Amino acid sequence: MGRVLNVKKAIQIGVWAAAATLLALTALPCPAADSAVLRNGFSIRHERRQVIGTITRLYMDGDNSSFVDVPTSEIDHFETLPVEVVEPPKAASARRIELQAYAEKVGQPVDLNEVVKAASGAYRLDPDLVNSVIRAESGFNTRAVSPKGAQGLMQLMPQTASELGVRNAFDPRANVEGGTRYLRELLERYDFDLVKALAAYNAGPQRVEQYGGVPPYYETKVYVARIVRDFNKKKLAAKSASQPPAQKTSGSKSTGTRAAAAKPHKTVPQTQAKASPAQLSQ
Repeated sequence: MGRVLNVKKAIQIGVWAAAATLLALTALPCPAADSAVLRNGFSIRHERRQVIGTITRLYMDGDNSSFVDVPTSEIDHFETLPVEVVEPPKAASARRIELQAYAEKVGQPVDLNEVVKAASGAYRLDPDLVNSVIRAESGFNTRAVSPKGAQGLMQLMPQTASELGVRNAFDPRANVEGGTRYLRELLERYDFDLVKALAAYNAGPQRVEQYGGVPPYYETKVYVARIVRDFNKKKLAAKSASQPPAQKTSGSKSTGTRAAAAKPHKTVPQTQAKASPAQLSQ
């Protein structure tokens, strides 16, 4: 439950910061403009500011009709901005409408289950596999950032995100769509060798090719084992839930005959690298 609340809180903070940034972008620049740099990396352009209790009010224009309140604790520092050319009123109005529409889209609540389901369907992967990768990468934290700079749910490096067309790695939909696409590309690259694909996702394809398989890195070995184990656990649980309870046959001591004869769901052995596309797809 705590993890769910943290995820919701992270999403709310991201939405608030994005909306604040959009408001800043729509403000007309001025010679005395400053920028409030937030702790999460966003910056908000403003003409003047006022501290009110625990918040700092950032005024976007000269007549004080437009402002945004930011928790003072979330502001890292302020920067003085250079003079810029004022955007023509007509262009500014059109841009304001465009940014407002984007802000409304960003502000919509996100159902991570639906996000994973949609991305998995688009790239023909088992959503359980995608969820296992997300669990190992970020623990379902949409604002996660690794020491190396990987971002979001599926921990996309900035360069990888750019190559995948992901403009905002902290947008759950864009991040999962990009990460799922990348995972599919790696699976195809290694002929659906799941262990190699996961190792490449973690350490990079160049390392997998350098060592002809999983690189001799403790982190990568643990990462691959964790995902395969979690994926198999989900499959075994689904198999158990789909089978009817075993019934005793009159005059026989044997139980579970039907269950024992049922065709088992294919899991991916941790000692066997290669899996068929059917095992990894829906």
